[in-house]
Amino acid sequence: MSTDVKCPKCQSFSVIKSGILKERQRYKCKNCAYFFTVNKLGKRIDNYYVTKALQLYIEGLSYREIERLLGTSHVSVMNWVKQYGLKRPENSQYHPTYKILNHAELVEYMKNKDNLKGAGSVITELGDKFMMIKWERFRD
Repeated sequence: MSTDVKCPKCQSFSVIKSGILKERQRYKCKNCAYFFTVNKLGKRIDNYYVTKALQLYIEGLSYREIERLLGTSHVSVMNWVKQYGLKRPENSQYHPTYKILNHAELVEYMKNKDNLKGAGSVITELGDKFMMIKWERFRD
């Protein structure tokens, strides 16, 4: 029995080796009899970026804006939104604007009280920088 390999179907560690398929080790789960291989080929996006993309989507940024900010495909972001069943709150009176700031710029920005006036804002970490999302009312 292998203790470091987990069944993707039932999450059990009770698996045994079951041959090699296309130069990859094949396993069988003893609990649910599911056959699987590990070391999936292809690119896996870190969960940090998935979570950050979903947060930005909920805050009102478009798929393309998230793509530009995080460097992930807008199609991937759409698929994550669909996968997790997220819906953005509908509010047509406000629109989000965002700024990317390093720590010193953020401190200076927050010192100016005029920058804090408005509908609301959120500050979130974005790697080694910060993103400030601010909602402003549409002006007619």
